[in-house]
Amino acid sequence: MTYILHIGDYAYSSWSLRGWLMLHRFGLDFETRLVDFNAETVAAQMARLAPARTVPCLEASDGSVMSDTLAMAEELATRHPDIAFWPSAPRARAAARSLVAEMHSSFSDLRSDCPMNLRASYSGFSPSDGVLSDLERICTLWSHAHGMAEGDGPWLFGAYTLTDAFYAPVAARIATYDLPVDDAAARYVAAHLADPAFRRWRALGLVVGDTLPWYAMDHAPRPWPGPSARAAHAVEHGPAVNETCPYSGKPVTHFLEMEGKTYGFCNATCRDKTVADPDAWPAFTALASG
Repeated sequence: MTYILHIGDYAYSSWSLRGWLMLHRFGLDFETRLVDFNAETVAAQMARLAPARTVPCLEASDGSVMSDTLAMAEELATRHPDIAFWPSAPRARAAARSLVAEMHSSFSDLRSDCPMNLRASYSGFSPSDGVLSDLERICTLWSHAHGMAEGDGPWLFGAYTLTDAFYAPVAARIATYDLPVDDAAARYVAAHLADPAFRRWRALGLVVGDTLPWYAMDHAPRPWPGPSARAAHAVEHGPAVNETCPYSGKPVTHFLEMEGKTYGFCNATCRDKTVADPDAWPAFTALASG
């Protein structure tokens, strides 16, 4: 089974991040297609998949269409019973599904006051009482999950599950707005920021699409609280140490310089996503360490 995942803007579409993590984090075969938030309405761009009208939307190679992340989660788990999408223990699995359902339908103040923005991080944001109430509930849910964890992993139930994919944008909001959470919740947020899959998505968010002004907040900027990226910058010309792009295998046409070496890529996006976070991309790190 293969899939086409229709997503919104990498930097701002929290639901798209959830959908992408469901497939990418669990190794499913899929192609990504971007719906442009600056073009005609999302519904118009999704007309071929009606009645779907929002992103993310998942097409399966058998013609099925899933236009809601909760439906995507359950259908993927049904279609791929060999993949550990949910915790294996019944009590933990029931709790995981409950956490996902609550995330899907709750935390309206956090959503409205703190939209996901992976191109920014602020200091001085003062959360409302509604946001503080949402954060208190989130910390309670995360603590409950940690108490049922299978193993010592950093995720809610030990190993990474669909629950973590659903709460990744919540972690991103906490990071962007420097929101107050307890120490255990802060460690869980840090696990998301350090997760290579999350870092790959954020790197794309920094270089694909426009900076949308309606997401900007009038607060003092601060450095992104996740792992620091190694310094790299785009250059106009080679020669590069490699003749083919580490991602596509095509001849190189675009270049970056890092630590005194020049590397080549087949297009600007391949180069720019690598400049944004070189260590997020295994194919590039293998080339750079070779």
